[in-house]
Amino acid sequence: MRPYNPYIPKTLSELWDKLGSMMLNSPTFIDDTGYFPERSIDTEFFALNESLKLLRSKLGESNYAAMVELSNKMRAHFEADPEDVTDETLMGRDCLLAMEDIVKSLRRRAG
Repeated sequence: MRPYNPYIPKTLSELWDKLGSMMLNSPTFIDDTGYFPERSIDTEFFALNESLKLLRSKLGESNYAAMVELSNKMRAHFEADPEDVTDETLMGRDCLLAMEDIVKSLRRRAG
């Protein structure tokens, strides 16, 4: 079996898709289908944070800093509630929504 290499989004549209995927797969990001058995919170946040680095110039410095901070907060919330039973997961998803708002505003300006 080949090792799992998470896809690193390279455009704002791909980042948008990544955030949507993270919303659906949070808080653990474990793949129940068996297609991606090595997918985890580590691989998903690696892909997200690498994408933010790649898109830094398109995000702008203030948005980049905000997105990194939101990513860190989100991960902490998800790690605090891996069973999705407390408000921590909801707060992590709120971070995702805030990140989507930033991307949406940038895509609106670019389009």
